[in-house]
Amino acid sequence: MPQNQDVLPDDIHNQTLLANVHPSDWVNPEPAPCYNLVVIGAGTAGLIAAAGAAGLGAKVALIERHLMGGDCLNVGCVPSKGVISASRALHHARNAAPFGVLDGQKLGFDFAAAMERMRRLRADISAHDSARRFRDELGVDVFIGQGSFSAPDRVEVAGSMLRFKKAAVCSGARAAAPPLPGLEAAGYLTNETLFSLTELPPRLAVVGAGPIGCEMAQAFARFGSRVSLVELGTRILGREDGDAAGILQAVFLREGIDLQLGVTIVAVETSGSDKILHLERDGRRIDLTVDAILVGVGRAPNLDGLGLEKAGIRFDRTGVLVNDNLQTSNPNVYAAGDICFPFKFTHTADALARILIANALFMGRQKVSALTVPWCTYTDPEVAHVGVCEADAKEKGIELTTLTVPLSEIDRAVLDGETEGFARVHLRKGTDRILGATIVARHAGEMINEFSLAIANGLGISAIGRTIHPYPTQAEVVKRLADAYSRTRLTPFVKNLLSGWLKWQRG
Repeated sequence: MPQNQDVLPDDIHNQTLLANVHPSDWVNPEPAPCYNLVVIGAGTAGLIAAAGAAGLGAKVALIERHLMGGDCLNVGCVPSKGVISASRALHHARNAAPFGVLDGQKLGFDFAAAMERMRRLRADISAHDSARRFRDELGVDVFIGQGSFSAPDRVEVAGSMLRFKKAAVCSGARAAAPPLPGLEAAGYLTNETLFSLTELPPRLAVVGAGPIGCEMAQAFARFGSRVSLVELGTRILGREDGDAAGILQAVFLREGIDLQLGVTIVAVETSGSDKILHLERDGRRIDLTVDAILVGVGRAPNLDGLGLEKAGIRFDRTGVLVNDNLQTSNPNVYAAGDICFPFKFTHTADALARILIANALFMGRQKVSALTVPWCTYTDPEVAHVGVCEADAKEKGIELTTLTVPLSEIDRAVLDGETEGFARVHLRKGTDRILGATIVARHAGEMINEFSLAIANGLGISAIGRTIHPYPTQAEVVKRLADAYSRTRLTPFVKNLLSGWLKWQRG
Protein backbone atom coordinates (compact mmCIF):
# COMPACT_ATOMS: atom_id res chain seq x y z
CA MET A 1 0.00 0.00 0.00
CA PRO A 2 1.51 3.37 -0.97
CA GLN A 3 2.34 5.75 1.83
CA ASN A 4 2.22 9.53 1.71
CA GLN A 5 5.93 9.66 0.88
CA ASP A 6 5.10 8.05 -2.48
CA VAL A 7 3.03 11.09 -3.44
CA LEU A 8 5.09 14.16 -2.69
CA PRO A 9 5.00 16.75 -1.26
CA ASP A 10 2.86 15.70 1.70
CA ASP A 11 0.47 18.67 1.51
CA ILE A 12 -3.29 19.04 1.79
CA HIS A 13 -3.77 18.59 -1.95
CA ASN A 14 -1.90 15.29 -2.15
CA GLN A 15 -3.60 14.11 1.03
CA THR A 16 -6.93 14.77 -0.68
CA LEU A 17 -5.69 12.93 -3.76
CA LEU A 18 -4.69 9.88 -1.72
CA ALA A 19 -7.96 9.90 0.22
CA ASN A 20 -9.73 9.56 -3.13
CA VAL A 21 -7.51 7.20 -5.10
CA HIS A 22 -5.98 5.08 -2.34
CA PRO A 23 -7.80 5.66 0.96
CA SER A 24 -5.77 4.46 3.94
CA ASP A 25 -8.89 3.22 5.74
CA TRP A 26 -10.26 1.25 2.81
CA VAL A 27 -11.84 -2.12 3.61
CA ASN A 28 -12.15 -4.52 0.71
CA PRO A 29 -15.66 -5.96 0.25
CA GLU A 30 -16.68 -9.57 0.64
CA PRO A 31 -16.36 -11.10 -2.83
CA ALA A 32 -19.49 -12.03 -4.75
CA PRO A 33 -19.91 -15.73 -5.62
CA CYS A 34 -19.07 -14.92 -9.25
CA TYR A 35 -18.41 -11.76 -11.28
CA ASN A 36 -19.40 -11.03 -14.85
CA LEU A 37 -16.17 -9.03 -15.10
CA VAL A 38 -13.06 -8.73 -12.94
CA VAL A 39 -10.86 -5.79 -13.98
CA ILE A 40 -7.21 -5.63 -12.95
CA GLY A 41 -5.94 -2.05 -13.00
CA ALA A 42 -7.85 1.17 -12.36
CA GLY A 43 -6.24 3.44 -14.91
CA THR A 44 -8.27 4.85 -17.78
CA ALA A 45 -8.96 1.50 -19.48
CA GLY A 46 -9.88 -0.22 -16.22
CA LEU A 47 -12.09 2.59 -14.97
CA ILE A 48 -14.01 2.84 -18.25
CA ALA A 49 -14.39 -0.94 -18.48
CA ALA A 50 -15.62 -1.24 -14.88
CA ALA A 51 -17.96 1.75 -15.01
CA GLY A 52 -19.37 0.83 -18.40
CA ALA A 53 -19.95 -2.81 -17.54
CA ALA A 54 -21.56 -1.97 -14.19
CA GLY A 55 -23.78 0.61 -15.87
CA LEU A 56 -25.08 -2.12 -18.17
CA GLY A 57 -25.98 -4.38 -15.26
CA ALA A 58 -22.86 -6.50 -14.87
CA LYS A 59 -21.49 -7.54 -11.48
CA VAL A 60 -18.00 -6.04 -11.57
CA ALA A 61 -14.90 -6.18 -9.39
CA LEU A 62 -12.16 -3.58 -9.89
CA ILE A 63 -8.67 -4.21 -8.51
CA GLU A 64 -5.97 -1.55 -8.05
CA ARG A 65 -2.67 -2.03 -6.24
CA HIS A 66 -1.53 1.59 -6.23
CA LEU A 67 -3.47 4.71 -7.26
CA MET A 68 -6.86 4.73 -8.94
CA GLY A 69 -6.83 6.95 -11.99
CA GLY A 70 -3.55 5.44 -13.14
CA ASP A 71 -0.90 7.41 -14.97
CA CYS A 72 -3.32 9.85 -16.59
CA LEU A 73 -4.64 11.33 -13.37
CA ASN A 74 -1.63 10.97 -11.13
CA VAL A 75 1.53 11.36 -13.21
CA GLY A 76 0.46 11.93 -16.80
CA CYS A 77 -2.14 13.93 -18.69
CA VAL A 78 -3.63 15.82 -15.75
CA PRO A 79 -0.49 17.12 -14.00
CA SER A 80 1.41 17.69 -17.25
CA LYS A 81 -1.34 19.84 -18.74
CA GLY A 82 -1.55 21.78 -15.47
CA VAL A 83 2.16 22.52 -15.77
CA ILE A 84 1.88 23.37 -19.47
CA SER A 85 -0.99 25.79 -18.87
CA ALA A 86 1.08 27.63 -16.25
CA SER A 87 4.07 27.87 -18.60
CA ARG A 88 1.88 29.16 -21.43
CA ALA A 89 0.36 31.84 -19.21
CA LEU A 90 3.82 33.04 -18.19
CA HIS A 91 5.22 32.95 -21.71
CA HIS A 92 2.37 34.87 -23.28
CA ALA A 93 2.33 37.47 -20.52
CA ARG A 94 6.06 38.03 -20.94
CA ASN A 95 5.79 38.25 -24.72
CA ALA A 96 2.67 40.38 -25.03
CA ALA A 97 4.37 43.63 -26.08
CA PRO A 98 2.86 43.46 -29.61
CA PHE A 99 -0.58 43.55 -27.96
CA GLY A 100 0.26 46.69 -26.02
CA VAL A 101 1.18 44.99 -22.74
CA LEU A 102 3.99 46.96 -21.08
CA ASP A 103 6.92 45.54 -19.11
CA GLY A 104 5.90 41.92 -19.59
CA GLN A 105 9.53 40.85 -19.28
CA LYS A 106 9.59 42.17 -15.69
CA LEU A 107 6.84 39.81 -14.51
CA GLY A 108 7.80 37.63 -11.57
CA PHE A 109 7.09 33.92 -11.38
CA ASP A 110 6.60 31.51 -8.48
CA PHE A 111 7.32 27.93 -9.56
CA ALA A 112 6.15 26.48 -6.26
CA ALA A 113 2.80 28.27 -6.59
CA ALA A 114 2.34 26.95 -10.14
CA MET A 115 3.02 23.40 -8.97
CA GLU A 116 0.66 23.83 -6.01
CA ARG A 117 -2.09 24.92 -8.42
CA MET A 118 -1.49 21.76 -10.43
CA ARG A 119 -1.72 19.58 -7.30
CA ARG A 120 -4.91 21.32 -6.17
CA LEU A 121 -6.61 20.84 -9.52
CA ARG A 122 -5.45 17.24 -9.74
CA ALA A 123 -6.91 16.57 -6.30
CA ASP A 124 -10.22 18.13 -7.37
CA ILE A 125 -10.36 16.02 -10.53
CA SER A 126 -9.46 12.85 -8.60
CA ALA A 127 -12.93 12.68 -7.03
CA HIS A 128 -14.21 11.40 -10.38
CA ASP A 129 -11.85 8.39 -10.20
CA SER A 130 -12.21 7.78 -6.48
CA ALA A 131 -12.68 4.39 -4.87
CA ARG A 132 -15.75 5.62 -3.00
CA ARG A 133 -17.44 6.92 -6.16
CA PHE A 134 -16.98 3.60 -7.92
CA ARG A 135 -18.33 1.74 -4.90
CA ASP A 136 -21.15 4.04 -3.81
CA GLU A 137 -22.36 5.57 -7.08
CA LEU A 138 -21.48 2.95 -9.68
CA GLY A 139 -21.95 -0.24 -7.66
CA VAL A 140 -18.48 -1.67 -8.38
CA ASP A 141 -16.71 -3.89 -5.84
CA VAL A 142 -13.38 -2.10 -5.42
CA PHE A 143 -10.44 -4.09 -4.08
CA ILE A 144 -7.17 -2.42 -3.08
CA GLY A 145 -4.21 -4.74 -3.48
CA GLN A 146 -2.20 -6.78 -5.97
CA GLY A 147 -4.44 -8.77 -8.25
CA SER A 148 -2.98 -12.07 -9.44
CA PHE A 149 -4.49 -14.89 -11.48
CA SER A 150 -4.55 -18.15 -9.54
CA ALA A 151 -6.42 -20.14 -12.21
CA PRO A 152 -7.93 -19.55 -15.67
CA ASP A 153 -11.14 -18.27 -14.04
CA ARG A 154 -9.92 -16.86 -10.71
CA VAL A 155 -8.04 -13.84 -9.42
CA GLU A 156 -6.64 -13.50 -5.92
CA VAL A 157 -6.34 -10.11 -4.19
CA ALA A 158 -5.45 -9.37 -0.55
CA GLY A 159 -6.45 -12.86 0.59
CA SER A 160 -9.77 -12.89 -1.30
CA MET A 161 -10.55 -15.18 -4.23
CA LEU A 162 -12.63 -13.69 -7.07
CA ARG A 163 -14.25 -16.06 -9.54
CA PHE A 164 -15.16 -14.60 -12.93
CA LYS A 165 -16.86 -15.36 -16.20
CA LYS A 166 -14.71 -12.74 -17.93
CA ALA A 167 -11.68 -10.73 -16.85
CA ALA A 168 -9.87 -7.67 -18.17
CA VAL A 169 -6.17 -6.98 -17.78
CA CYS A 170 -5.79 -3.19 -17.73
CA SER A 171 -2.60 -2.85 -15.67
CA GLY A 172 -0.99 -0.24 -17.92
CA ALA A 173 2.66 0.64 -18.33
CA ARG A 174 5.30 2.61 -16.48
CA ALA A 175 8.22 4.87 -17.31
CA ALA A 176 11.39 3.07 -18.35
CA ALA A 177 14.93 4.40 -18.49
CA PRO A 178 17.69 3.36 -20.90
CA PRO A 179 20.56 1.33 -19.40
CA LEU A 180 23.08 4.18 -19.41
CA PRO A 181 26.25 3.79 -17.33
CA GLY A 182 26.04 6.02 -14.27
CA LEU A 183 22.40 7.08 -14.74
CA GLU A 184 21.02 5.21 -11.72
CA ALA A 185 23.81 6.48 -9.48
CA ALA A 186 23.32 10.07 -10.66
CA GLY A 187 19.57 9.95 -10.14
CA TYR A 188 16.96 11.06 -12.63
CA LEU A 189 13.36 12.17 -12.99
CA THR A 190 10.58 10.56 -15.00
CA ASN A 191 6.98 11.60 -15.45
CA GLU A 192 6.34 9.62 -12.24
CA THR A 193 8.52 11.94 -10.13
CA LEU A 194 8.68 15.20 -12.09
CA PHE A 195 5.40 16.54 -10.74
CA SER A 196 6.59 16.25 -7.15
CA LEU A 197 9.09 19.09 -7.68
CA THR A 198 8.67 22.23 -5.60
CA GLU A 199 11.88 23.95 -6.75
CA LEU A 200 12.77 24.75 -10.34
CA PRO A 201 15.96 23.02 -11.55
CA PRO A 202 18.29 25.79 -12.81
CA ARG A 203 19.72 23.44 -15.47
CA LEU A 204 17.70 20.55 -16.85
CA ALA A 205 18.59 17.87 -19.37
CA VAL A 206 15.61 16.21 -21.04
CA VAL A 207 16.47 12.86 -22.62
CA GLY A 208 14.19 12.04 -25.51
CA ALA A 209 12.54 14.44 -27.97
CA GLY A 210 9.26 12.62 -28.26
CA PRO A 211 5.96 14.10 -27.04
CA ILE A 212 6.73 13.96 -23.29
CA GLY A 213 10.26 15.29 -23.74
CA CYS A 214 9.20 18.14 -26.00
CA GLU A 215 6.26 19.18 -23.84
CA MET A 216 8.26 19.30 -20.62
CA ALA A 217 11.37 20.81 -22.23
CA GLN A 218 9.35 23.78 -23.47
CA ALA A 219 7.38 24.16 -20.23
CA PHE A 220 10.47 24.18 -17.99
CA ALA A 221 12.38 26.47 -20.36
CA ARG A 222 9.51 28.93 -20.12
CA PHE A 223 9.61 28.67 -16.33
CA GLY A 224 13.27 29.69 -16.46
CA SER A 225 15.30 26.47 -16.49
CA ARG A 226 18.23 26.27 -18.89
CA VAL A 227 17.02 23.25 -20.82
CA SER A 228 19.01 20.91 -23.05
CA LEU A 229 16.94 18.49 -25.13
CA VAL A 230 18.98 15.36 -25.90
CA GLU A 231 17.89 13.12 -28.77
CA LEU A 232 19.49 10.22 -30.63
CA GLY A 233 17.63 11.13 -33.82
CA THR A 234 18.47 14.08 -36.02
CA ARG A 235 15.23 15.94 -35.31
CA ILE A 236 12.57 16.26 -32.66
CA LEU A 237 9.22 14.42 -32.85
CA GLY A 238 10.58 11.74 -35.15
CA ARG A 239 7.22 10.16 -35.96
CA GLU A 240 5.56 13.44 -36.95
CA ASP A 241 5.38 15.26 -40.27
CA GLY A 242 8.84 16.71 -40.98
CA ASP A 243 7.51 20.21 -41.67
CA ALA A 244 5.53 20.13 -38.43
CA ALA A 245 8.58 19.09 -36.42
CA GLY A 246 10.61 21.76 -38.21
CA ILE A 247 8.26 24.53 -37.08
CA LEU A 248 8.43 23.38 -33.47
CA GLN A 249 12.20 22.99 -33.67
CA ALA A 250 12.54 26.62 -34.78
CA VAL A 251 10.28 27.70 -31.90
CA PHE A 252 12.42 25.77 -29.42
CA LEU A 253 15.60 27.42 -30.65
CA ARG A 254 13.99 30.85 -30.44
CA GLU A 255 12.90 30.13 -26.87
CA GLY A 256 16.45 29.26 -25.86
CA ILE A 257 16.26 25.47 -25.67
CA ASP A 258 19.63 23.84 -26.36
CA LEU A 259 18.98 21.10 -28.92
CA GLN A 260 21.48 18.25 -28.75
CA LEU A 261 20.31 16.17 -31.71
CA GLY A 262 21.95 13.17 -33.32
CA VAL A 263 23.91 12.35 -30.18
CA THR A 264 24.67 9.21 -28.22
CA ILE A 265 24.76 9.34 -24.41
CA VAL A 266 27.95 7.49 -23.55
CA ALA A 267 27.67 7.77 -19.76
CA VAL A 268 26.42 9.90 -16.89
CA GLU A 269 28.77 11.10 -14.16
CA THR A 270 28.28 12.96 -10.88
CA SER A 271 30.52 15.68 -9.50
CA GLY A 272 29.20 17.07 -6.25
CA SER A 273 25.63 18.15 -6.96
CA ASP A 274 26.29 18.34 -10.71
CA LYS A 275 25.24 15.64 -13.13
CA ILE A 276 27.38 15.40 -16.26
CA LEU A 277 26.10 13.75 -19.42
CA HIS A 278 28.90 12.60 -21.67
CA LEU A 279 27.56 12.84 -25.23
CA GLU A 280 29.09 11.91 -28.55
CA ARG A 281 28.26 13.21 -32.00
CA ASP A 282 30.22 12.14 -35.09
CA GLY A 283 33.09 11.00 -32.91
CA ARG A 284 33.25 14.30 -31.01
CA ARG A 285 32.74 14.37 -27.23
CA ILE A 286 30.29 16.83 -25.68
CA ASP A 287 29.95 17.24 -21.91
CA LEU A 288 26.67 18.58 -20.60
CA THR A 289 26.49 19.65 -16.95
CA VAL A 290 23.05 19.96 -15.35
CA ASP A 291 21.26 19.92 -12.00
CA ALA A 292 18.57 17.42 -12.99
CA ILE A 293 17.88 14.86 -15.71
CA LEU A 294 14.39 14.06 -16.99
CA VAL A 295 14.16 10.78 -18.88
CA GLY A 296 11.30 10.88 -21.36
CA VAL A 297 11.92 7.74 -23.42
CA GLY A 298 10.44 4.29 -23.16
CA ARG A 299 7.54 2.58 -21.44
CA ALA A 300 7.52 -0.86 -19.82
CA PRO A 301 4.34 -2.93 -19.42
CA ASN A 302 3.14 -3.65 -15.87
CA LEU A 303 3.30 -7.44 -15.95
CA ASP A 304 4.85 -8.14 -12.56
CA GLY A 305 2.73 -10.04 -10.06
CA LEU A 306 -0.20 -10.73 -12.40
CA GLY A 307 0.27 -14.51 -12.49
CA LEU A 308 -0.52 -14.58 -16.18
CA GLU A 309 1.00 -18.02 -16.65
CA LYS A 310 -1.52 -19.55 -14.23
CA ALA A 311 -4.37 -18.29 -16.42
CA GLY A 312 -2.77 -19.36 -19.71
CA ILE A 313 -2.31 -15.75 -20.87
CA ARG A 314 0.51 -15.18 -23.35
CA PHE A 315 2.71 -12.09 -23.08
CA ASP A 316 6.10 -10.78 -24.14
CA ARG A 317 8.28 -7.75 -23.38
CA THR A 318 5.75 -5.46 -25.11
CA GLY A 319 2.88 -6.55 -22.89
CA VAL A 320 -0.11 -8.88 -23.00
CA LEU A 321 -0.76 -10.37 -26.45
CA VAL A 322 -4.27 -9.90 -27.81
CA ASN A 323 -6.11 -10.49 -31.07
CA ASP A 324 -8.02 -7.87 -33.02
CA ASN A 325 -10.95 -8.27 -30.61
CA LEU A 326 -8.73 -7.65 -27.54
CA GLN A 327 -9.00 -11.32 -26.52
CA THR A 328 -5.95 -12.94 -24.93
CA SER A 329 -4.85 -16.57 -25.36
CA ASN A 330 -7.30 -17.30 -22.52
CA PRO A 331 -10.65 -16.86 -24.32
CA ASN A 332 -12.31 -15.55 -21.15
CA VAL A 333 -9.69 -12.88 -20.50
CA TYR A 334 -9.34 -9.64 -22.45
CA ALA A 335 -6.95 -6.70 -22.19
CA ALA A 336 -7.10 -2.99 -22.94
CA GLY A 337 -4.92 0.08 -22.69
CA ASP A 338 -1.16 0.49 -22.45
CA ILE A 339 -0.66 -3.14 -21.40
CA CYS A 340 -1.48 -4.35 -24.91
CA PHE A 341 -1.66 -1.42 -27.36
CA PRO A 342 1.19 0.40 -29.14
CA PHE A 343 -0.56 3.80 -29.05
CA LYS A 344 -0.28 4.59 -25.35
CA PHE A 345 -2.79 7.42 -24.98
CA THR A 346 -5.64 8.00 -22.57
CA HIS A 347 -8.12 8.33 -25.42
CA THR A 348 -7.07 4.99 -26.95
CA ALA A 349 -7.35 3.29 -23.54
CA ASP A 350 -10.89 4.69 -23.33
CA ALA A 351 -11.76 3.47 -26.84
CA LEU A 352 -10.33 0.00 -26.22
CA ALA A 353 -12.24 -0.35 -22.96
CA ARG A 354 -15.50 0.23 -24.81
CA ILE A 355 -14.57 -2.45 -27.36
CA LEU A 356 -13.68 -4.78 -24.49
CA ILE A 357 -17.10 -4.39 -22.87
CA ALA A 358 -18.93 -5.18 -26.11
CA ASN A 359 -16.75 -8.16 -27.02
CA ALA A 360 -16.28 -9.71 -23.58
CA LEU A 361 -19.80 -9.35 -22.20
CA PHE A 362 -22.08 -9.16 -25.23
CA MET A 363 -20.42 -11.43 -27.81
CA GLY A 364 -19.44 -8.42 -29.91
CA ARG A 365 -16.95 -8.60 -32.74
CA GLN A 366 -15.63 -5.06 -32.65
CA LYS A 367 -12.11 -4.75 -34.05
CA VAL A 368 -9.23 -2.64 -32.85
CA SER A 369 -7.95 -2.38 -36.42
CA ALA A 370 -11.08 -0.39 -37.32
CA LEU A 371 -10.17 2.46 -34.95
CA THR A 372 -9.18 5.88 -36.23
CA VAL A 373 -6.55 7.12 -33.77
CA PRO A 374 -5.65 10.81 -33.54
CA TRP A 375 -2.92 12.12 -31.28
CA CYS A 376 -1.57 15.47 -30.19
CA THR A 377 1.67 16.79 -28.71
CA TYR A 378 0.75 19.67 -26.39
CA THR A 379 3.63 21.98 -27.12
CA ASP A 380 3.08 25.56 -28.22
CA PRO A 381 2.11 25.35 -31.04
CA GLU A 382 0.51 21.95 -30.70
CA VAL A 383 1.15 19.23 -33.28
CA ALA A 384 -1.85 16.97 -33.99
CA HIS A 385 -2.16 14.11 -36.44
CA VAL A 386 -4.63 11.45 -37.56
CA GLY A 387 -4.47 8.73 -40.18
CA VAL A 388 -1.61 8.03 -42.56
CA CYS A 389 1.43 10.20 -43.18
CA GLU A 390 3.30 10.48 -46.46
CA ALA A 391 5.94 7.94 -45.41
CA ASP A 392 3.23 5.38 -44.49
CA ALA A 393 1.49 5.84 -47.83
CA LYS A 394 4.71 5.53 -49.79
CA GLU A 395 5.60 2.32 -47.98
CA LYS A 396 2.17 0.87 -48.78
CA GLY A 397 2.23 2.06 -52.39
CA ILE A 398 -0.71 4.44 -51.90
CA GLU A 399 -0.70 7.49 -54.15
CA LEU A 400 -1.67 10.72 -52.41
CA THR A 401 -2.79 14.22 -53.19
CA THR A 402 -1.44 16.43 -50.42
CA LEU A 403 -2.86 19.89 -49.75
CA THR A 404 -1.49 22.44 -47.27
CA VAL A 405 -2.80 25.78 -46.02
CA PRO A 406 -0.51 27.89 -43.79
CA LEU A 407 -2.02 29.62 -40.77
CA SER A 408 -0.58 32.88 -42.04
CA GLU A 409 -3.46 32.88 -44.54
CA ILE A 410 -6.12 32.59 -41.82
CA ASP A 411 -7.43 35.91 -40.52
CA ARG A 412 -8.04 34.76 -36.94
CA ALA A 413 -4.52 33.33 -36.66
CA VAL A 414 -3.12 36.66 -37.88
CA LEU A 415 -5.22 38.59 -35.37
CA ASP A 416 -4.20 36.23 -32.55
CA GLY A 417 -0.52 36.54 -33.47
CA GLU A 418 -0.38 32.76 -33.94
CA THR A 419 0.62 32.31 -37.58
CA GLU A 420 3.30 29.66 -37.06
CA GLY A 421 1.68 26.50 -38.30
CA PHE A 422 -0.42 24.91 -41.01
CA ALA A 423 -3.10 22.37 -41.78
CA ARG A 424 -2.27 19.54 -44.17
CA VAL A 425 -4.48 16.80 -45.56
CA HIS A 426 -3.59 13.67 -47.49
CA LEU A 427 -6.23 12.46 -49.96
CA ARG A 428 -6.28 9.25 -51.94
CA LYS A 429 -5.18 10.40 -55.38
CA GLY A 430 -8.06 11.03 -57.75
CA THR A 431 -10.67 11.12 -54.95
CA ASP A 432 -11.72 13.33 -52.05
CA ARG A 433 -11.24 10.51 -49.52
CA ILE A 434 -9.25 11.68 -46.50
CA LEU A 435 -6.47 9.28 -45.49
CA GLY A 436 -4.59 11.47 -43.02
CA ALA A 437 -4.09 14.99 -41.72
CA THR A 438 -1.66 17.05 -39.65
CA ILE A 439 -2.34 20.38 -37.95
CA VAL A 440 0.22 22.64 -36.30
CA ALA A 441 -1.55 25.39 -34.35
CA ARG A 442 -2.10 26.76 -30.87
CA HIS A 443 -5.20 24.55 -30.46
CA ALA A 444 -4.40 21.80 -32.97
CA GLY A 445 -5.68 19.14 -30.59
CA GLU A 446 -9.14 20.67 -30.73
CA MET A 447 -9.02 21.18 -34.50
CA ILE A 448 -7.96 17.66 -35.55
CA ASN A 449 -11.31 16.22 -34.46
CA GLU A 450 -13.02 17.32 -37.65
CA PHE A 451 -10.65 15.15 -39.66
CA SER A 452 -11.00 12.25 -37.22
CA LEU A 453 -14.78 12.38 -37.58
CA ALA A 454 -14.53 12.48 -41.37
CA ILE A 455 -12.10 9.54 -41.60
CA ALA A 456 -14.01 7.38 -39.11
CA ASN A 457 -17.30 7.93 -40.95
CA GLY A 458 -16.07 7.82 -44.53
CA LEU A 459 -16.76 11.49 -45.23
CA GLY A 460 -14.68 13.05 -47.98
CA ILE A 461 -13.18 16.51 -47.82
CA SER A 462 -16.03 17.70 -50.03
CA ALA A 463 -18.35 17.18 -47.05
CA ILE A 464 -16.16 19.53 -45.02
CA GLY A 465 -16.34 22.03 -47.86
CA ARG A 466 -20.14 21.95 -47.73
CA THR A 467 -20.10 22.65 -43.98
CA ILE A 468 -20.33 26.27 -42.82
CA HIS A 469 -17.54 27.19 -40.41
CA PRO A 470 -17.78 30.23 -38.11
CA TYR A 471 -15.69 33.22 -39.09
CA PRO A 472 -13.23 34.23 -37.78
CA THR A 473 -11.82 31.05 -36.27
CA GLN A 474 -8.50 29.30 -36.69
CA ALA A 475 -10.43 26.12 -37.50
CA GLU A 476 -11.43 27.83 -40.75
CA VAL A 477 -8.10 26.51 -42.04
CA VAL A 478 -9.78 23.09 -42.35
CA LYS A 479 -12.44 24.50 -44.68
CA ARG A 480 -9.73 26.26 -46.67
CA LEU A 481 -8.24 22.83 -47.37
CA ALA A 482 -11.59 21.76 -48.77
CA ASP A 483 -11.64 24.89 -50.94
CA ALA A 484 -8.13 24.02 -52.14
CA TYR A 485 -9.39 20.57 -53.13
CA SER A 486 -12.30 22.09 -55.05
CA ARG A 487 -9.85 24.21 -57.02
CA THR A 488 -7.95 21.08 -58.09
CA ARG A 489 -11.12 19.90 -59.80
CA LEU A 490 -11.33 23.06 -61.86
CA THR A 491 -9.18 21.75 -64.71
CA PRO A 492 -8.63 23.85 -67.86
CA PHE A 493 -11.19 21.65 -69.66
CA VAL A 494 -13.84 22.15 -66.97
CA LYS A 495 -13.09 25.87 -66.78
CA ASN A 496 -13.47 26.24 -70.57
CA LEU A 497 -16.70 24.27 -70.45
CA LEU A 498 -18.14 26.52 -67.73
CA SER A 499 -16.96 29.68 -69.50
CA GLY A 500 -18.65 28.51 -72.68
CA TRP A 501 -21.87 27.87 -70.85
CA LEU A 502 -21.85 31.30 -69.23
CA LYS A 503 -20.99 32.96 -72.54
CA TRP A 504 -23.95 31.19 -74.19
CA GLN A 505 -26.22 32.44 -71.36
CA ARG A 506 -25.22 36.03 -72.11
CA GLY A 507 -26.66 35.53 -75.55
